[in-house]
Amino acid sequence: MDEDISIINTNTRNERIKNFLIKNKNKFILISLAIVVILICAYSFDKYKTNQKKEISNKFNLTTLAYSKDSINSTIDKLLEIINEKDPTYSPLSLYFIIDNQLISDQSEINSLFNILINKTSLDEEIKNLIIYKKALFNADQAAENELLDILKPLINSKSVWKSHALYLLAEYFFSKNQKKKAIEFFNQIIILETANPEIIQLARKRVNRDLSE
Repeated sequence: MDEDISIINTNTRNERIKNFLIKNKNKFILISLAIVVILICAYSFDKYKTNQKKEISNKFNLTTLAYSKDSINSTIDKLLEIINEKDPTYSPLSLYFIIDNQLISDQSEINSLFNILINKTSLDEEIKNLIIYKKALFNADQAAENELLDILKPLINSKSVWKSHALYLLAEYFFSKNQKKKAIEFFNQIIILETANPEIIQLARKRVNRDLSE
């Protein structure tokens, strides 16, 4: 008797499962198709990004290798295109090549290119901080105090490995302007900063003891 009831229950359960599958067949098909489409799209996007990276890499290498005084304009155009691609590797390298070879003399244009990297390019946080520091270095000789402070503010208010470099740049900036109190303030911030670069600490101490001691 118990065996007959067990068989009936099993048959009933199987019948319910069967009916459920038949009733929801279209939903299962749609879900399966959606999963397949998502996987195909993900694979296609990954392949597209890989191919795009290769194209940008080849473009950068060919452009820089072919650079000469006779190809300045075409070199600039191609490097600007790469910067505007907002590639995390080759866009910064393109700007550095422009700066190192003095291909663009307009400071405001260079700053605009820095802003593309800093504000519009997907970068690792410390790479972004390095670019901010490089922008400050590029502007340090001509920038007004408030302009330099504004550029370096994200680093000064952070725990970045580049914070001590930013503080040292500001300290040297004020020292060059003969604003000794402000220079000492920033040098001392470096000396007490636990995460400061050891070499930067040594330079700061040397500057305070040698040139700013009373």
